Amino acid sequence: MTTLLLSLLLLLSLSQSALPAAVRPLPAPLSVVRWWEPPPTPYAAGHRGVDLAAPVGAQLRAVAAGRVHHAGQVAGRGVLSLALPNGLRTTYEPVRPLVAEGEEVTAGQVVAVLTEGSHCPEPCLHWGLLSGEAYLNPLTLLARPTPRLLPGTDPGTDPGTVTAPFPFPAAGGP
Repeated sequence: MTTLLLSLLLLLSLSQSALPAAVRPLPAPLSVVRWWEPPPTPYAAGHRGVDLAAPVGAQLRAVAAGRVHHAGQVAGRGVLSLALPNGLRTTYEPVRPLVAEGEEVTAGQVVAVLTEGSHCPEPCLHWGLLSGEAYLNPLTLLARPTPRLLPGTDPGTDPGTVTAPFPFPAAGGP
């Protein structure tokens, strides 16, 4: 619990000027297959990132400018890790990196291609964010969308009724 609180405080302390709004790792709209579920203690079970639906072969982009920290295999999967200037590190797997360790990358640059071998039932990108050894929710890097309610379009809908254009996330969502 202490680790989670410290991680959240660290994330809140990072000013928006420390890192410009990040680029999405995949084209919009992002489809979250599994949300970030931080473990209660550093070695407990949890989901230390988010899984984003994407087809094998999808081009993955650097979410911000930085330097390639790792590009290669980890436990039989292709992994790419980018060190950002503010001390954060983003991770992408399973991938075939298109960049080499130590290489500088720019925000939005295609840095990898999604490969088979994810832990999702269908192909997905596991996208992670770390500050030191503490895992954070990578979705916090992205600009928050502006919620908009649209008028209902069903002919039987009362004109005063307003509906959301998408279902609300299940428990554990952002």
